[in-house]
Amino acid sequence: MADSPADTTTELLLAIESSCDETAAAVVDRDLNVLSNVVASQAQLHERFGGVVPEIASRAHLRAVLPVIDEALSKADCRPTDLTAIAVVTQPGLVGSLLVGLTAAKTLAAVLKIPLIAVNHIEAHLYACRMAAGFDVFPAVGLVVSGGHSNLYHCKAATDCELVGSTIDDAAGEAFDKVAQMLGLGYPGGPAIDVAARNGNPKAFKFPRTFLREERLDFSFSGLKTAVLYEVNGIPGSHSAPPPELTEQRIADVAASFQQAVVDVLVAKCRQAARQCGVKRLLVGGGVAANSQLRQGLDELQREEGIEVIAAPMEYCTDNAAMAAIAWELYGESRFAALDVDVTPGLVRRGRR
Repeated sequence: MADSPADTTTELLLAIESSCDETAAAVVDRDLNVLSNVVASQAQLHERFGGVVPEIASRAHLRAVLPVIDEALSKADCRPTDLTAIAVVTQPGLVGSLLVGLTAAKTLAAVLKIPLIAVNHIEAHLYACRMAAGFDVFPAVGLVVSGGHSNLYHCKAATDCELVGSTIDDAAGEAFDKVAQMLGLGYPGGPAIDVAARNGNPKAFKFPRTFLREERLDFSFSGLKTAVLYEVNGIPGSHSAPPPELTEQRIADVAASFQQAVVDVLVAKCRQAARQCGVKRLLVGGGVAANSQLRQGLDELQREEGIEVIAAPMEYCTDNAAMAAIAWELYGESRFAALDVDVTPGLVRRGRR
């Protein structure tokens, strides 16, 4: 949705997101028109570590949160007194990062005397699909796949998502980051692997696809990550010949084969989840949802199974505050948060919040 000027006669929501390594704020009206969507990325701060460092992330949020909020209000041509409510992501995420956004949101809600709404980051990722579709997309199966999450949900409503499958170790996005580091492709790993894989052979290496043939809806990517490590660096203590030089073509082949293994598992589990939950609609959100090979696999799933696949728009795949417009659903149910609400860093495992 394109940004558009605010109309002071409409109800306006300021949403704040700081669950991981992006500080974000957005202004969204009651009709889900995004009037502004500002994101301050920390990718450069974490690049040399190959992943997010929680302490660095929380300190960066402290520096960025007020300027980001000011910019979001300015771009929406909106004053704080024009706001109807404040929404903030309180779960799941990094505890220090979440607390920065929550403190800012509590302060604004208290000063302006308007409702505070606590948002679930996972449900928000799936709500981005609702925003893109322009109609009620529930019930559906939801896949959230990112650096921190690889989860499947039976979504009976926007704010009623039951977890039916999740990763038992690394999330898919985390595996992308680690494999990209092994291949010297930089951080974040998802886009780098996607680009490198375009020149590679996805059948060059037979990497494992854990749980592919099992009925369980869980994921595991640690074995895949280890298989790539051994292919790149050799098996520790092995007396076999060292692995071939990591040429540009070999990097492309490893990237393509790894990526295909991840996509095969994600698509297969989405197929199983849709059948088990008895629904014909699939929502896909999170950073890895931007992967071109995954989108191709989901297109094939749609054709083969007759499942309507709705993926989040590219600009809403990575963390942002616009998707926290799910708060309007909670607002309509008068589900407001008290000013002593706390963050919940871990994943809420089952049922309605």
